[in-house]
Amino acid sequence: MGFLSSLKREQKEAIGLLQIGTFLEYFDLMLYVHMAVLLNELFFPKTDPHTAALLSGFAFCTTYILRPFGALIFGYIGDNIGRKTTVIITTMMMSISCVIMANLPTYAEIGITAAWVVTICRMVQGMSSMGEIMGAEIYITEITKPPVQYPSVASIGVASCVGATAALGVASLVTIIGFNWRIAFWIGACIAVIGSVARTRLRETPEFVGAKRKIQKDIYEKSLAGSIPETKTNAISQYIARCKQEKINKKTLSACFLIQCGWPLSFYLAYMYFNPLLKTWCGYSVNDIIIHNFFLSIVILTSETIWAKLSYRIYPLKILKERLKAFSFLILLLPFILLYNLNHYQIFALQSFLLIVCLYSGTGDAIMIKALPIFKRFTTTSFMYALSRALVYIITSLGLVYITESMGHYGIWIVALPICIGFLWGVNYFEKLENQKQNKPQVYTPPSTNPSELKLAG
Repeated sequence: MGFLSSLKREQKEAIGLLQIGTFLEYFDLMLYVHMAVLLNELFFPKTDPHTAALLSGFAFCTTYILRPFGALIFGYIGDNIGRKTTVIITTMMMSISCVIMANLPTYAEIGITAAWVVTICRMVQGMSSMGEIMGAEIYITEITKPPVQYPSVASIGVASCVGATAALGVASLVTIIGFNWRIAFWIGACIAVIGSVARTRLRETPEFVGAKRKIQKDIYEKSLAGSIPETKTNAISQYIARCKQEKINKKTLSACFLIQCGWPLSFYLAYMYFNPLLKTWCGYSVNDIIIHNFFLSIVILTSETIWAKLSYRIYPLKILKERLKAFSFLILLLPFILLYNLNHYQIFALQSFLLIVCLYSGTGDAIMIKALPIFKRFTTTSFMYALSRALVYIITSLGLVYITESMGHYGIWIVALPICIGFLWGVNYFEKLENQKQNKPQVYTPPSTNPSELKLAG
């Protein structure tokens, strides 16, 4: 990517390590998601189509149900101990869950226990992924400055797409040549360990370290002045009190949440919603769907890479608005398009367009992160991210089963249109904040590409 020439060597190394870790983490996380049509048959009991749809939806959304709790746990670690520690812990958790699933007997062998164990493993993976992608984005936000900050942070989303594509590639090998799916999970476990070891080379972000030092300095100065006794207990209490005094604007929280709701809606509609249609209209088998989704993953990987590069030259919030316009237009047309029995080429084109203009906030994440207090940044962004995924995935994967039964494809509007409106409000809110800081789109210009002119934030 061209913006890399604007980064110092230390910044490039940190971004590279975080990209590798995110790739490994999302390879593991998405391996089951995209193989669910195959693995659900192994780990869950065979039932009627309606119950099977609910079980499939349950298996899918359990990955996200405990994410808010994971966000609170790892957010606390990230805001109080450090960003680096969090991303190492979460990668190891992912590795352990992959080892368990690689050795887990099927439903035919141990009954319902298999379903419970695989569900718990998916919950653990969902929790660990919270400290991963947001930790990486916060880390990069705190070591870079705009506008190189925008594509640098967005590159983490690109790395997650690479991981998902690799997971689908492995899933395709399982279906095409009979590659053992258990080996795929062993591969995932091994590369997660590699990611943990690689991340030990990271250093804590200057902005986070600087903020902690400032608090320590304040405590020391007050102790010299006699304001507080110079004891460790008082120092810790003062530090905690200082952190709690930081205020978070409720509108900022709402805007973060509403923007984050866009991606889970886009992902579910583009991938999961069309699976039954591919089976019914095109006669697709489980294997066909996995291969079909592999090519879709290449589409989103390519498009997100392009969007990330464009964010260096085009204001990120403007990009999000243009994508929203195209996505909303397609959502309005979608129920009418689906009145016809489409062939697999037409369905693929429809899914591809949904992914190209999907409501993914990657290019604007740095702007949202910087709007939050540094000692509440990790917890807040992670929790909003997790809550949006948990809520929207439950509504889509379970709610749409019932809504579309009574309303047909028009039921998509019930879920999608409010999310699109919320997304627009959130983008407009952050645009106003940026304008207040005199970072208006019309004066947005890239910096010099001379690396010597770029300094670490903080």
